[in-house]
Amino acid sequence: MSKVEDAKAILKALGMPPAQQNDNAAYTLLAFANVGPKTPWSKAESVRGNPHYVIEFARDRYKKLYAENTRETIRRQAIHQFVQGAILLRNPDDPSLATNSPRTHYAISSTALKVIQAFGTTTFNASAAKFCKAAGGGLAKHYAKARGKKKIPVTLPGGEKLLLSPGKHNELQRAIVNELLPRFAPGSEVLYLSDTDHKTLHVADEQLAELGFAMSRHDKLPDIVAYLREREWLYLIEAVTSHGPVSPKRYHELEESLASDSKAGRVYISAFLNFGEFKRHADSIAWETEVWIAEAPDHLLHYNGDRFFGPRT
Repeated sequence: MSKVEDAKAILKALGMPPAQQNDNAAYTLLAFANVGPKTPWSKAESVRGNPHYVIEFARDRYKKLYAENTRETIRRQAIHQFVQGAILLRNPDDPSLATNSPRTHYAISSTALKVIQAFGTTTFNASAAKFCKAAGGGLAKHYAKARGKKKIPVTLPGGEKLLLSPGKHNELQRAIVNELLPRFAPGSEVLYLSDTDHKTLHVADEQLAELGFAMSRHDKLPDIVAYLREREWLYLIEAVTSHGPVSPKRYHELEESLASDSKAGRVYISAFLNFGEFKRHADSIAWETEVWIAEAPDHLLHYNGDRFFGPRT
């Protein structure tokens, strides 16, 4: 195993999140530990340095070439988290330095160094576990707790309670369940709901199979599938934030690939948080579908006007 891969394993054991287990983070750890390609981990040491030092070390010892403007990436996506996770100390020689001081430097903490020096020995796992316990479980666990506090609670029509990961996409999904379905599909049941962190959060496989969705994988389903049993209507809803709406291609894919055997009537809906988001996608929405906008929850936009054309009474 290369020293870069070793460093990734050490970072994982020290409780770093997955985003800090990449090559950049590995070279950063190697630099501050002064571990070259042939240096035993037992000889690791705590070196004072800054992002520019990491770039020079990677170039001189590992022939890894970084552009000079990579300094900010190393600072923000490796060093910053190493400090939070108690792996690095900021300005250990002069803690009184101002935040923006040009003399700002970093060094591996003595507790982290002991773990690093033990890599490859029988005591490494125990040392890493002790370090993580002292650090409150490690930064990855800390981040997970913080993220957990921001989870989005959703109660499905049947009463089941879910916690969605934080973010605009799931805020919109909550609005779909709480606002769209009660207005335009009262009495419906949610058969499928995805999550940005966990692709499948809620799925009723048996009901989906009965309706023609006999699939072992759900990666082609829309974000939310609901069923109104009394009318035999299926609501196939895309929550449009990062991904697109029900476009002609998406409409055809769902009709031909997923629901071709379903006897239920299909209602395709592209849902948006606001009119600004809708306008960005307006020209790619398929005809014969519906549009719902969370900031105007009482209304639908019909992309099949011939069906509703006529005077209002």
